[in-house]
Amino acid sequence: MSNIEAYNALKINLTLTILNLDANWIVENGGQALAEALKTNSNLTTLNLAGSWIRSNVAVSLSEALKTNSTLTTLGLQNNLIGDNGVLTLSEALKFNSTLITLDSGAQALAKALKLNSTLASLNLAGNSSNPLELRR
Repeated sequence: MSNIEAYNALKINLTLTILNLDANWIVENGGQALAEALKTNSNLTTLNLAGSWIRSNVAVSLSEALKTNSTLTTLGLQNNLIGDNGVLTLSEALKFNSTLITLDSGAQALAKALKLNSTLASLNLAGNSSNPLELRR
C-alpha cells in the first residue's frame, strides 16, 4: 500500500484517533492526499508530522484542511521546512479553526492568528528557525 492509498483510507476510517508520521518524507502528492483526508476524517484527534520534510506547498494544503477539520486537537509540525508562505497560510487557517488545542510548530506570523484563535492552549516552537521573541509583537 502506498502512502497516498493509506492517506485516502483515512477518509473512511472510523477508529484511528492518533497518527504518528514523525520522520516520514511527506512530499507534495502525499501531503495533498493527507490534507484531503483531514477535511473529511471525523475521528483523528492527534497528528504528528514532526521532521517529515514538509515544505510550503504541503503546509498550504494542510492549512486548507484545518479550516474545515473539526476533530483534530493536536498537530505536530516541528522540524519541518514550511517556510514563510506555509506559516502564513497556517496562521490564516487558525483564524477559522475552533478545535486545535496544541500546535507544535514555529513562526512569527502566528502572532496575529493567536490573537483571533480562542482554543489554542499550547504552542511549541522547538526546532524551527523563527524567533519566539517575535511573537510578542
